[in-house]
Amino acid sequence: MFNSIKLNARLAAAAFGALAIGTVAVSNSAAAAPLPIFPFILMPPTEAVQPPAQSMPQAQDQDRSVELPARLRRQVVAYPTREAPGTVIIDTPHTYLYLVLGGGQAMRYGIGVGRDGFTWSGTQTITKKAEWPDWTPPPEMIARQPYLPRHMAGGPGNPLGARAMYLGGTVYRIHGTNAPETIGTHVSSGCLRLTNEDVTDLYSRVNVGTKVIVLPMTDRRADLGSAVR
Repeated sequence: MFNSIKLNARLAAAAFGALAIGTVAVSNSAAAAPLPIFPFILMPPTEAVQPPAQSMPQAQDQDRSVELPARLRRQVVAYPTREAPGTVIIDTPHTYLYLVLGGGQAMRYGIGVGRDGFTWSGTQTITKKAEWPDWTPPPEMIARQPYLPRHMAGGPGNPLGARAMYLGGTVYRIHGTNAPETIGTHVSSGCLRLTNEDVTDLYSRVNVGTKVIVLPMTDRRADLGSAVR
């Protein structure tokens, strides 16, 4: 009888010790990672962080990198003329624009001109200048290409590019382009296009009132501009 009581006491002590160890283990685990009081209540999922909105591309991003042939790159050339310094001369057959500097020299730019049937000639003046101009295709252009937008706000994606200089009361402009690979070609509906970099340079050199002479396609005289070394 005494031995039985003694055995039961030992078993009770062992069980109490195991319970105490388990309690300590649970306490330590709870301290490391506390359990929710109400585990059956689900927490709402965490929203993914949205990536920041991209900023509008800059002009240089839109003006695709194209290596122009040497003859079409902006350069000072020898150009004998009786026209006053500051005059712009469009050599349509050779796809050049000359800005007369005086002293027998001119700044020469490669340009894109009107395609077959859309070239023109004459003398005009720059009546307006605009940075990142809006584009409103004239009715006659929409009649030929009805899919064109009726109006497009200025910006890097606008076909008029970074700058525009308006010629008299005509629908024609000297403007930039986001397709520099068309420089040196006959591609437009009569407007005269330069790369965005070149049109920005020209824009800074001319004023409203500048005289612009557009030579006809039939003027096949030799190119007068030779590079100044």
